[in-house]
Amino acid sequence: MNVLKWFKAKISGPDFLLFVTVVLFVVMYIIGLIVYSGQGFGKMQTFMNMLIDNAALIIAAAGMTVVIITGGIDISVGSVVGLVCMMLAFMMEKMGMSAWTSIALVLVFGVVFGFVQGWLIAYLKIQPFIVTLAGMFFCRGLTAMISVEQIAILSNQTFLNMAKKNIYMPFGAVVNKRGIKLYPFIHPNVVIALAALLVIWYVLKYTKFGRSVFALGGNEQSAMLMGLNVRRTKLKAYMLNGFLASLAGFVFCLNTTSGFVEQARGFEMEAIASTVIGGTLLTGGVGTAIGSFFGVMIKAIIETYIRSNGTLSSWWNKIVLSALLCFFIVLQRVFAIIRSKRLK
Repeated sequence: MNVLKWFKAKISGPDFLLFVTVVLFVVMYIIGLIVYSGQGFGKMQTFMNMLIDNAALIIAAAGMTVVIITGGIDISVGSVVGLVCMMLAFMMEKMGMSAWTSIALVLVFGVVFGFVQGWLIAYLKIQPFIVTLAGMFFCRGLTAMISVEQIAILSNQTFLNMAKKNIYMPFGAVVNKRGIKLYPFIHPNVVIALAALLVIWYVLKYTKFGRSVFALGGNEQSAMLMGLNVRRTKLKAYMLNGFLASLAGFVFCLNTTSGFVEQARGFEMEAIASTVIGGTLLTGGVGTAIGSFFGVMIKAIIETYIRSNGTLSSWWNKIVLSALLCFFIVLQRVFAIIRSKRLK
């Protein structure tokens, strides 16, 4: 009986949206196991490939979660990712810099970029959409200024070894036709992504800064009356998001090992969609990094469906994702109405 009461309390509170997302992920995964079992959907490596392909998006969605919980938005993330890829490729290939120095510099750039955007939003009170729109154009233009041609990373063995390294799992092995056991593997980008996700989850759930972020997103005026430094909290949120965007760019570059001016175009919309599908309210105050992770994985399942089918256009990914986004926005609105009535 106590378990039933706990469950009802969970699904009737802010965790309801997360519950819906997790259920949707489980249902979609089971459908994939049934419909595409012959195409290897049930293999452990297929699931690992979902993580490998979407590691950068997991990081970007975690950062977007923090910003949206404050009641803000950041549409410059995709441009930051593209710029970071170009910076890494240019520094390592054209300037001969070491991999670790290049990585450190792009991460510092992300923090500085996040600070500038956060300062404009928090202290000059400019709308986040306008500031990050300008940031999007700035980063995309700077990417083109560095090079309009693709720069492939071919000579930096440290970076290439990091990108190609396989980390094998001790479970889920399959036996091939030659009788050799093949264990599923991931790349270092997945380890980085999951580590960043867990850190953001912990920060939001158990730290003073995390509580301040939720208070700010719930009601900014109330947060000020509680004595919270609203401007500093916003600034920190955008700095953290800037760092995570640059980290996502580094992880994205591990997958592509190149820089190109058109890279990661539309990536910010995928991050926002994953965050919203993961149960983060666009109005702020409610959200979780774990939910955003499941939002990313739902997108990954849709992509795997399309690849397994073999006859569908890749554009179906965008169509289905937009339909899910609309569904969750409507669901959020219904949840917000019910929540406001309860507060009254």
